[in-house]
Amino acid sequence: MLGGPERRQLDRRTAERSTSDRRRRSRRTRARTMLFAVAMSSAPAARPMVALLPAGAVVKPRVEVRVEFAALPPNEAYDAMIAEAAVDYDLDPELIRAVMQTESAFHPLVVSRAGAEGLMQLMPELAVEMGVSDSFDPRENIRGGTRYLKRLLDYYDGDLSLALAGYNAGPGNVARYGGIPPFAETRKYVKTIRALLRRSRSSDAD
Repeated sequence: MLGGPERRQLDRRTAERSTSDRRRRSRRTRARTMLFAVAMSSAPAARPMVALLPAGAVVKPRVEVRVEFAALPPNEAYDAMIAEAAVDYDLDPELIRAVMQTESAFHPLVVSRAGAEGLMQLMPELAVEMGVSDSFDPRENIRGGTRYLKRLLDYYDGDLSLALAGYNAGPGNVARYGGIPPFAETRKYVKTIRALLRRSRSSDAD
């Protein structure tokens, strides 16, 4: 066993070592705290780039692109649909266009007092018969109106005036009067469309 002086000397060394260890631990703790604080203060700017970009990704400068749109005139807005229907039903596209212009002035959502709908003014019953599920869909309406116009031309052996009269007043009235019915609206309708056709064909010839 250690004597009194030796014992006190050992206790003093132990106390000194313990104090030194506490100081070292305290310094390490302060250092870690400072490093953590620095890392956290810079994290919001750095972490999103690391987390969102794959390895080797290149960040390109943002380029602003401006796209300008120009509305087509009504008489040109449906050219592709008219051309498609004209090919499918073997009809003059200018005739389809003239009927559309006279019927609705190229407004796809117009509804007449009688209930005719869309660009070529299809009555709901006729639309169903022509396979049109939505008369306010321009493509469906144009195809349905063109199909009906083709049917009338075939029925009247290519007589355009009778076909147009039938489109406006109905085939029943054409049969009842043995030709173009004596309705001012129907007679004006036939003349208007024939005049539009003459005008478009003369402009094509020029």
